[in-house]
Amino acid sequence: MPRQHTYAPAWWVPGAHLRTLYGRLSRAFGRPRARHALRVERWTTPDDDVLELHRMDAPPGAPADTPHLLLLHGLEGGVRSHYVANFLDEAAARGWSADLLIFRGCNGEPNLARRFYHSGETTDLAWALDRLVAASPSRPIVLAGVSLGGNVLLKYLGERGDRVPAQVRGAAAMSVPFDLARGSRHISHGFSRVYERHFLKSLKAKARAKLARYPDLIADPAALDRVQTLWDFDDVVTAPVHGFASAEDYYRKSSSIRFLQGIRVPTLLLSAKDDPFLPPEVLDEVRDIARGVAPLKLEFVERGGHVGFISGWHPWNAVFYGEWKVVDFLAGVLDAGTGMHGANASRADTGGLANE
Repeated sequence: MPRQHTYAPAWWVPGAHLRTLYGRLSRAFGRPRARHALRVERWTTPDDDVLELHRMDAPPGAPADTPHLLLLHGLEGGVRSHYVANFLDEAAARGWSADLLIFRGCNGEPNLARRFYHSGETTDLAWALDRLVAASPSRPIVLAGVSLGGNVLLKYLGERGDRVPAQVRGAAAMSVPFDLARGSRHISHGFSRVYERHFLKSLKAKARAKLARYPDLIADPAALDRVQTLWDFDDVVTAPVHGFASAEDYYRKSSSIRFLQGIRVPTLLLSAKDDPFLPPEVLDEVRDIARGVAPLKLEFVERGGHVGFISGWHPWNAVFYGEWKVVDFLAGVLDAGTGMHGANASRADTGGLANE
């Protein structure tokens, strides 16, 4: 059985920003990638685009009802994101199979359709999940989302409510930007601008490549050169391409905080109050909402950064608590048999976490 962990922020990773960057830095300095073979499948979508899945099979001889993890990555993430290897390791340690769903355009090549992916786009997740269910109806599925992928996951669960496939037994979302407008403003100040510039470099390059294929994609292509913030980019590109009136309209309609009350699947929300991508008062509002939504289980820690949660006494034996906690929570839901949709999932059924 995997080891049990209690979260205590690593003393040797001080500050919210270093906690946020540690996973990427440790990968750059030689931390091993996942030890498990992945195969790539490309699925043609109903609108003739392509979704790519990186798939880890269950061990040979595993029964048909072996649990399956579907993982959603963050903004401009993908198979190389530092947390992916950790999630796959945790799933493999429990004998599960797993898929990483790559959002459109995040596999290293431009996607074919006019549209991209975005924080509120749930149709690709719904379509891929339905396909997984149809392929193996007896297999329980658990869902995990990181950052933007967590927002997509929570919005999907809230939109669908009782209509989520019965095979989906539990979900977990880590470092979610619950309120996209306030998150977008927050990341434009102080050191967080470093992250914003990183995202903008990639996003603007993708938009220019898309313009080469669809010259009429945005009304004023020159406006892309004037983009300085993520809010600007979403106002110039994301909103008009995907049918929103403005960035503000996109954020309002896509923020997962608006959909939490509709969630009927046992779901863990794991966040840190020092997350540099989100003002901490947003988590207070999420906590207030969760008090009236029994399936939501919260673990909001004081220190953890964004997709950080580094623990352990020694740098050479780091514990990536976030990835472990997500999979451990999902394993607890499966072990307890809490697959019902509704408000009957008790605190004991979901690992003893309260929805505060």
